Amino acid sequence: MHLTSHLDALPTETLYEALRPITVPPSSKYARFINWAGTFTCSPLAVFEPESEYQCELILELARREGKVVRAVGVGHSPSDLACTTGFMLRTTKLDRLLEVNVDKQYVVAQAGITLEALHAHLAKHDLAMINVGSISDQTLGGIVTTATHGTGINYGVISTNVMALTLLLADGSRVSCSRTERSDLFIASICGLGSTGLILNVTLQVEPAFRLREVREVLTFRDSVRQLHPLVHASQHVRLRWYPATDQINICSADRSVEPCKPVGNWFWDSLLAYHVTQFLLFISRYVPSLVMVIGRFAAWLTSGYVVAIDTSHRIFNLDCGFPQHTTEWAIPYENTQACLEDLRTWLRQEMDDPRGLRPHFPIEIRFSDSDDIWLSPSSGQTTCWIGIVQYKPYGFDVPYRKLFARFEDILAKHGGRPHWAKAHGLRPDGLRRLYPHFDDFVRVLQEVDPKGTFRNEYVQRHIFGREEKEFDGRVFKRYKPSQGR
Repeated sequence: MHLTSHLDALPTETLYEALRPITVPPSSKYARFINWAGTFTCSPLAVFEPESEYQCELILELARREGKVVRAVGVGHSPSDLACTTGFMLRTTKLDRLLEVNVDKQYVVAQAGITLEALHAHLAKHDLAMINVGSISDQTLGGIVTTATHGTGINYGVISTNVMALTLLLADGSRVSCSRTERSDLFIASICGLGSTGLILNVTLQVEPAFRLREVREVLTFRDSVRQLHPLVHASQHVRLRWYPATDQINICSADRSVEPCKPVGNWFWDSLLAYHVTQFLLFISRYVPSLVMVIGRFAAWLTSGYVVAIDTSHRIFNLDCGFPQHTTEWAIPYENTQACLEDLRTWLRQEMDDPRGLRPHFPIEIRFSDSDDIWLSPSSGQTTCWIGIVQYKPYGFDVPYRKLFARFEDILAKHGGRPHWAKAHGLRPDGLRRLYPHFDDFVRVLQEVDPKGTFRNEYVQRHIFGREEKEFDGRVFKRYKPSQGR
């Protein structure tokens, strides 16, 4: 049923004219989408940058009349083709206002296009902060909600668990609110909905009083880290491990809320010259001399080998410098499988590193944790979770081999019950996902109810959720570089 009757009378030419001011010119570099890592790209039929909900309604009305897909995108940080489309692209970055702040009840209402960086600044003015944050804040609020993005903390859920309510624009043009008590199925589907249930307009987010974090960084051997894993993970509120395979050491980062004064760490020589510029140059050379990767790994581990205590505003401790554009994959496994999985990964990586022609992993391997939740497609659904992610950097934007490395990594994670991070490229299709997610068919049912014609189903959703196998839905159709099969 089509509900936007107030737009039915508009001639299509009038729609075009109304949308012209928010349409990116085809000659603009922004008419072509490239994700942050430079790994996926697409040329949408049209790119719109709406500034109001009414303009979003106009875009959906035009899509309905012309039978086009609409794909919402924020800043494009997802290292996959999740945001790509050959239909209409709707950039949400101008839908970025903070609409309401309730200090007493500790929640805010913000438009989905607001970046976390901007949200942090707004919250600070009211002495508030997000409860947990991932490694970066150059993401939109809507983007992290729809992919169940996570931070770390064994007693803290993915960030979507802090969402109290959503306002959506559905495919039929209706504006609806949903929460755990109102249209609950739509809400649970949407807080890890891959942008496929509707256009997220507003997010009601639970927050807490502003806080500082005291983070202690120390280095342990792999063996000691794995042997002490359970007490290490439970000793602090937010624990993440950064594993450097070249040295067989793990950097333990343990953070807790603190009232101590800020004591930031870091300086230009170590963090900029050595850790960024020198490392990137060495990684570039290693494209031609692969054996150098192990030397660079030891160098990077040395840079982070000291005992460090840092105290700062919460999001500054949560966030990390991601360094260079990169290929990355991350999987979530049941927490109880963590030690066995890490041991299997170490055995495999040592075999690779001992082989002169073996694969050469970059660094570090990041290990984080989250509490269980009840969100249908959340990788933490029904299980306390360990997240394990690897990267292959692209120095100066040049591509590097990664496919064989990632395939073997994913095989090991899958053996231990792994579920892939939705924002990152993976090869699972409906049959495999159905085995991992008991409510997968409930999610599909909601999509069929609220979007029977597939207005919000881009190639990613069609491939992974609906199992489309035609060439135009292939997982590499939007790849910016398409190297040989062996890469």
